[in-house]
Amino acid sequence: MITIQGKGVSTGVGVGPLYFYRRATTELKRYTVTDTDAEWHRFKGAQTAAIEQLGKLADKAREEAGDEAAMLFETHQMMAEDMDYEEAIEGMINEGVNAEAAVADTAEQFAAMFSAMDDSYMQARAADVKDVSDRILSILSGAVQGGIDSEVPVLLAADDLAPSETIQLDKSKILGFVTSKGSGSSHTAILARILGIPAIVGLGDSLKPEYEGRSVIADGGTGAVVIDPDDETRDRLLKKRDEQLRLQRLLETLKGQPNITKDGKSVRIFCNIGGPEDVHAVQVNDGGGIGLFRSEFLYLNAKTYPTEQEQYEAYKKVLEDMDGKEVIIRTCDIGADKQIDYFELPHEENPALGMRALRISLSRPDFFRTQLRALYRASAYGKLGIMFPMVTSVWEIREAKKLCEEVKADLHANGIPYSEDVQIGVMIETPAAAIMSDRLAKEVDFFSCGTNDLTQYTLACDRQNNDLGRFYNPHHPAVLRLLKMVTDNAHKNGIWVGICGELGADLELTETFLAMGIDELSVSPRAVLPLRNAVRMTDTRENGPKILASLEDDFTPHV
Repeated sequence: MITIQGKGVSTGVGVGPLYFYRRATTELKRYTVTDTDAEWHRFKGAQTAAIEQLGKLADKAREEAGDEAAMLFETHQMMAEDMDYEEAIEGMINEGVNAEAAVADTAEQFAAMFSAMDDSYMQARAADVKDVSDRILSILSGAVQGGIDSEVPVLLAADDLAPSETIQLDKSKILGFVTSKGSGSSHTAILARILGIPAIVGLGDSLKPEYEGRSVIADGGTGAVVIDPDDETRDRLLKKRDEQLRLQRLLETLKGQPNITKDGKSVRIFCNIGGPEDVHAVQVNDGGGIGLFRSEFLYLNAKTYPTEQEQYEAYKKVLEDMDGKEVIIRTCDIGADKQIDYFELPHEENPALGMRALRISLSRPDFFRTQLRALYRASAYGKLGIMFPMVTSVWEIREAKKLCEEVKADLHANGIPYSEDVQIGVMIETPAAAIMSDRLAKEVDFFSCGTNDLTQYTLACDRQNNDLGRFYNPHHPAVLRLLKMVTDNAHKNGIWVGICGELGADLELTETFLAMGIDELSVSPRAVLPLRNAVRMTDTRENGPKILASLEDDFTPHV
């Protein structure tokens, strides 16, 4: 038995085989082959595997989203076995070109041919042929689509996972995460909390590749990863898992109950989501609404800019599925740790302080208008709030609101329906926004505090750097004082204030937030019922004044 220690960032006990995430290779092999028949059969094997993968994806898409979604994969199937495409590859292989190079060169030729056509439908096929070819190339190179090639669910190990990688994972195959890097606010940790599975980060070099396939138990509460546990340890941790499941069943009895403290204070408990597929988790966990729809995941999951229609359909689906409950959608928050190649952002020494979020949107007004048009068109189907991230100044809000008015005027002129009752809000995630919150409150309908970035910028601590340990303290009085200042300024100006960062689900701070007067807490869907239980157990008359006074005291580092 081997025990390695990291930092638990999502509670629960996961039991299963350890599996290391496979990344697709980007290096194209190019060499001369002599046995052209063998090389042709190698291509044919990869082609057949790709067609089978696409068939399974089509079936899954039809089951989850209908015939129209399935057609994309069926079209790709036909393209993979297109006679002209296949003959072009065969001709190159017969000239001694290896299969990888033949597929890549054929893809470039066909994509260029489609792009040059006048018909817009045929032009769109350029992206399809590249996508099909990339799938065949991945199979030829031994890379795994989606990072997991396992018939059974696994505990997924990695150095860390980028947002673009987490969005593509087959979530049904994941029992938990264990990573050598990362932090409590990394995207791996956030995804784990959404899924309600254990996650442990910061294991460092002790997470060794030779552990793959071995029996492992991960305890997200203590941060311990046990490889090949003995019988006593296994029994103890399995009992712990069973107890946690029992407590979860007890929490289920809170569904439909109000979020009201013992002294009668009410708070809204909403959910954070990354896309339309997460709405089901909001519904089954009894979320009161959506306090943060991270729209950037639509961009992270695409190979080029999502069109207005694609965005509109995603936003519309969420609003319809939420059936009149409030849905707050954050405009694209790309940059910093969320990089996308097709945005072609310049290299920055410190991207967390560079061109990101609203700064990109205001610098690229046509890009921003596309998203705003999609949002306002979708607003006709539910109760929408639009939220701008990474705000530091009043002029930024005014410029963003001006673009909103231009979009609404254009929609009106063209007879396109939209709702006039769309709330506009900003994320308070910089010290500048917090300090200026008295002025910002006069410009918007609500504030939502992004405590992950607010902590990072206030303490000058990179939230992705697990080595900072006790220096990165989200309970720091500086952070809490800023939140109290923001809450007071919001209420003085007649607007509501929420928290959509990870601190919203921190049960150690629930009483503090209620004492401050926070109106809304937006958390991962699986955190709704534990948070509701904590709210209902709280009496702010008892400790509220002491809690607020304690913000003036010294503090102990949060470990």
